[in-house]
Amino acid sequence: MDRSEADLKAEAKRVLLAVMQRMASQPAHDVTATIVQLPNDEMKGRIIGREGRNIKAFEASTGVTLLIDESPNMVLISSFDPVRREVAKIALQALVADGRIHPASIEDQVHRAQAEINTHVLAAAEEAVQKLKLSGIHPEILQVLGRLQFRHSFAQNVLDHSIEVAQFASLIASELGLDPQLAKRAGLLHDLGKAIEAELEGSHAHIGAEFARRFGEAPVIVNAIAAHHEEVKPESLYAGIVVLADTLSAVRPGARAESMAAYIERLQRLERIALDLPGVQQAYAIQAGREVRVVVAPGAVGDSEAREIATKIRQRIEDELQYPSTIKITVIREQRFTETAT
Repeated sequence: MDRSEADLKAEAKRVLLAVMQRMASQPAHDVTATIVQLPNDEMKGRIIGREGRNIKAFEASTGVTLLIDESPNMVLISSFDPVRREVAKIALQALVADGRIHPASIEDQVHRAQAEINTHVLAAAEEAVQKLKLSGIHPEILQVLGRLQFRHSFAQNVLDHSIEVAQFASLIASELGLDPQLAKRAGLLHDLGKAIEAELEGSHAHIGAEFARRFGEAPVIVNAIAAHHEEVKPESLYAGIVVLADTLSAVRPGARAESMAAYIERLQRLERIALDLPGVQQAYAIQAGREVRVVVAPGAVGDSEAREIATKIRQRIEDELQYPSTIKITVIREQRFTETAT
């Protein structure tokens, strides 16, 4: 006998509640800039070197930018790549401790720092795999997985998030009578693309899926990675489980940190992006910024134009905003005719 929609919704709620009650995770902490403390301001001159040769050599070796200003006894390391930033931090701390700063010593310390980070990255990945009791993951995948430890999304550590998604996925699969190990593996690897070098084109879901396929992961795992932001069609229930587990990890209380001012600004920017387009009458950011609903003038905008507006809003959001998970765009074109009988 077919079950009613109410019964199915009740069962879905029971499964989600059972899964969430079995999870206990640490709250996120704010991520601060990478700062290296100096013993004195005289050290700044030694870091810069004669005619800037030391700072130029350091920046060339590490790929970061050193910001040296009037702030007492400190140097700021700036880079979009958190792994490079960590390598630079370790190397600079070693140079400051040694006191001998010149291009040759800089190159030597950077190589040592890179080797240290590579060892640390592999150890972090192996620890995650052991914690989840998984096996048979290719060393190249482990090397990339460990790099997620240096990446954050709204103050949520991406490696911790991946472990949490794996645990959620395993619990959901168990509740549904599916293979928890397969779901756990897909959950752990779903964000691999975030740690792969930027020369590859495409979304992190597509890049991660292709990387996993190249190093021997099963097609069901590859599809679950590719489909976790619903960019491609899911081919199994495991893809849907990863989508659900990813969402649970991102939206649970304490998962991600964002200041109130930044939160309000993000919602306002979402609405402004929609309101900038001709034919749009109203725009509302709802569900904590995970959806924007747009009302267009039915007399000025046809159905095909409404679809184009949705596409333009999506493209502008992807180009101009940084946001966790996904944002749904709903364009509403509605005509109402009202008469009153007396």
